[in-house]
Amino acid sequence: MAETLTREQYLDLYYFMRLNRELEEQMARLFRQNKILGGLYSSLGQEAISVGTAFALGPGDWIAPMIRNIGALLVRGFKPRDILTQHMARYTSPTQGKDGTSHFADLKTRHVVAPTSMLGDLIPVMTGVAMAGRYLGQNIVTMTWIGDGGTSTGVFHEGLNLAAVQKAPFVLIVENNQWAYGTPVERQVPLRYLADRAKAYGIESAIVDGNDVVAVERTARQAVARARAGNGPVLIEAKTMRMRGHAQHDAADYVPPETLELWKQRDPLARHEKFLSENKFWDAKTKAEIDGRIAREIQVDVDFAENSPFPPPESANRGVYCEGCHAIEADWKRSKEEVMPPRSSVKPEWPAMHLKPAEAPSKAASKTMSATSANGVKQPSEKKIAEKTKPSKKTSRLRVPAKAGR
Repeated sequence: MAETLTREQYLDLYYFMRLNRELEEQMARLFRQNKILGGLYSSLGQEAISVGTAFALGPGDWIAPMIRNIGALLVRGFKPRDILTQHMARYTSPTQGKDGTSHFADLKTRHVVAPTSMLGDLIPVMTGVAMAGRYLGQNIVTMTWIGDGGTSTGVFHEGLNLAAVQKAPFVLIVENNQWAYGTPVERQVPLRYLADRAKAYGIESAIVDGNDVVAVERTARQAVARARAGNGPVLIEAKTMRMRGHAQHDAADYVPPETLELWKQRDPLARHEKFLSENKFWDAKTKAEIDGRIAREIQVDVDFAENSPFPPPESANRGVYCEGCHAIEADWKRSKEEVMPPRSSVKPEWPAMHLKPAEAPSKAASKTMSATSANGVKQPSEKKIAEKTKPSKKTSRLRVPAKAGR
């Protein structure tokens, strides 16, 4: 695995981050014009995470993006018009105008599973996709994202435990952007590092500066390689800051202005531009060409979206993804022995309390040894307990009270 990317790949990272930002700025303008029919969730300041992590995957791998992962969709091949028409509920959108938010997918070509509003639920889903790929003989890796607040949901732990037990080729990106809606992370998680939660499941984890796209891509690439090699899932905590409110309607007045100013100085786009200049990967002309290309692409797709029709009424009873009733059959590529769950990484021991061999009582001693409580008081043996609890031969009779009035 190469430690560094090529010049073209470093420029691609800039292209996708800049495209991500300019597209969202355009969507914010459309939102103010009442042309966005659903919710709008900004990823301002977090573009490096979506772009860098998705960039580390192979074409056959699977992703399940969340509401702030437009950059990942762009890396996977979706165009600005797909995202624009989706949020504008036009008939040309991926869901044919039946959803006004980011809930769309492409299971055939781009290997994208649709987001779900139930936070954490995509973790067991993508664990299942990873397991299915292994059963079918596909050397794939799956990836999804979750916010810091989402790590407190029950399904986060259930899904991560399942992935760990199955050693699923799965990478989870925790976007620690400091806020779960209006709750700061220190008020909802008693941890300094969310990556420490991986320790409970015996899986690998990493912490990365989420505003450094080069570091994000490198860390994600290493995690993907580890998962693909059969070493189990990896959790990556990417530290960043949500620079806007939870959604477009949220002014985020609860965020201290000095905090926003501090993170503004760590803007991922500005940092990557500096990286490209210092390494002589571009000049002013190259930057102007990329920026001009992005402006043209977005304008063309905005015009396309605004001129696209809304869905016709007769399309209301038609499905979005299903192409008709059909039987789904597994195309097995491996033997039954290979598709069984992997053996536990913990060696089973006896007795159950995992005593060391020298500490385990002998068979003869266990017959005479009586239990001792934690405070040193000797407890009666099982034989004495049985004698005390043995029922008496005399049969007791219940005294029935007389009826009232007798």
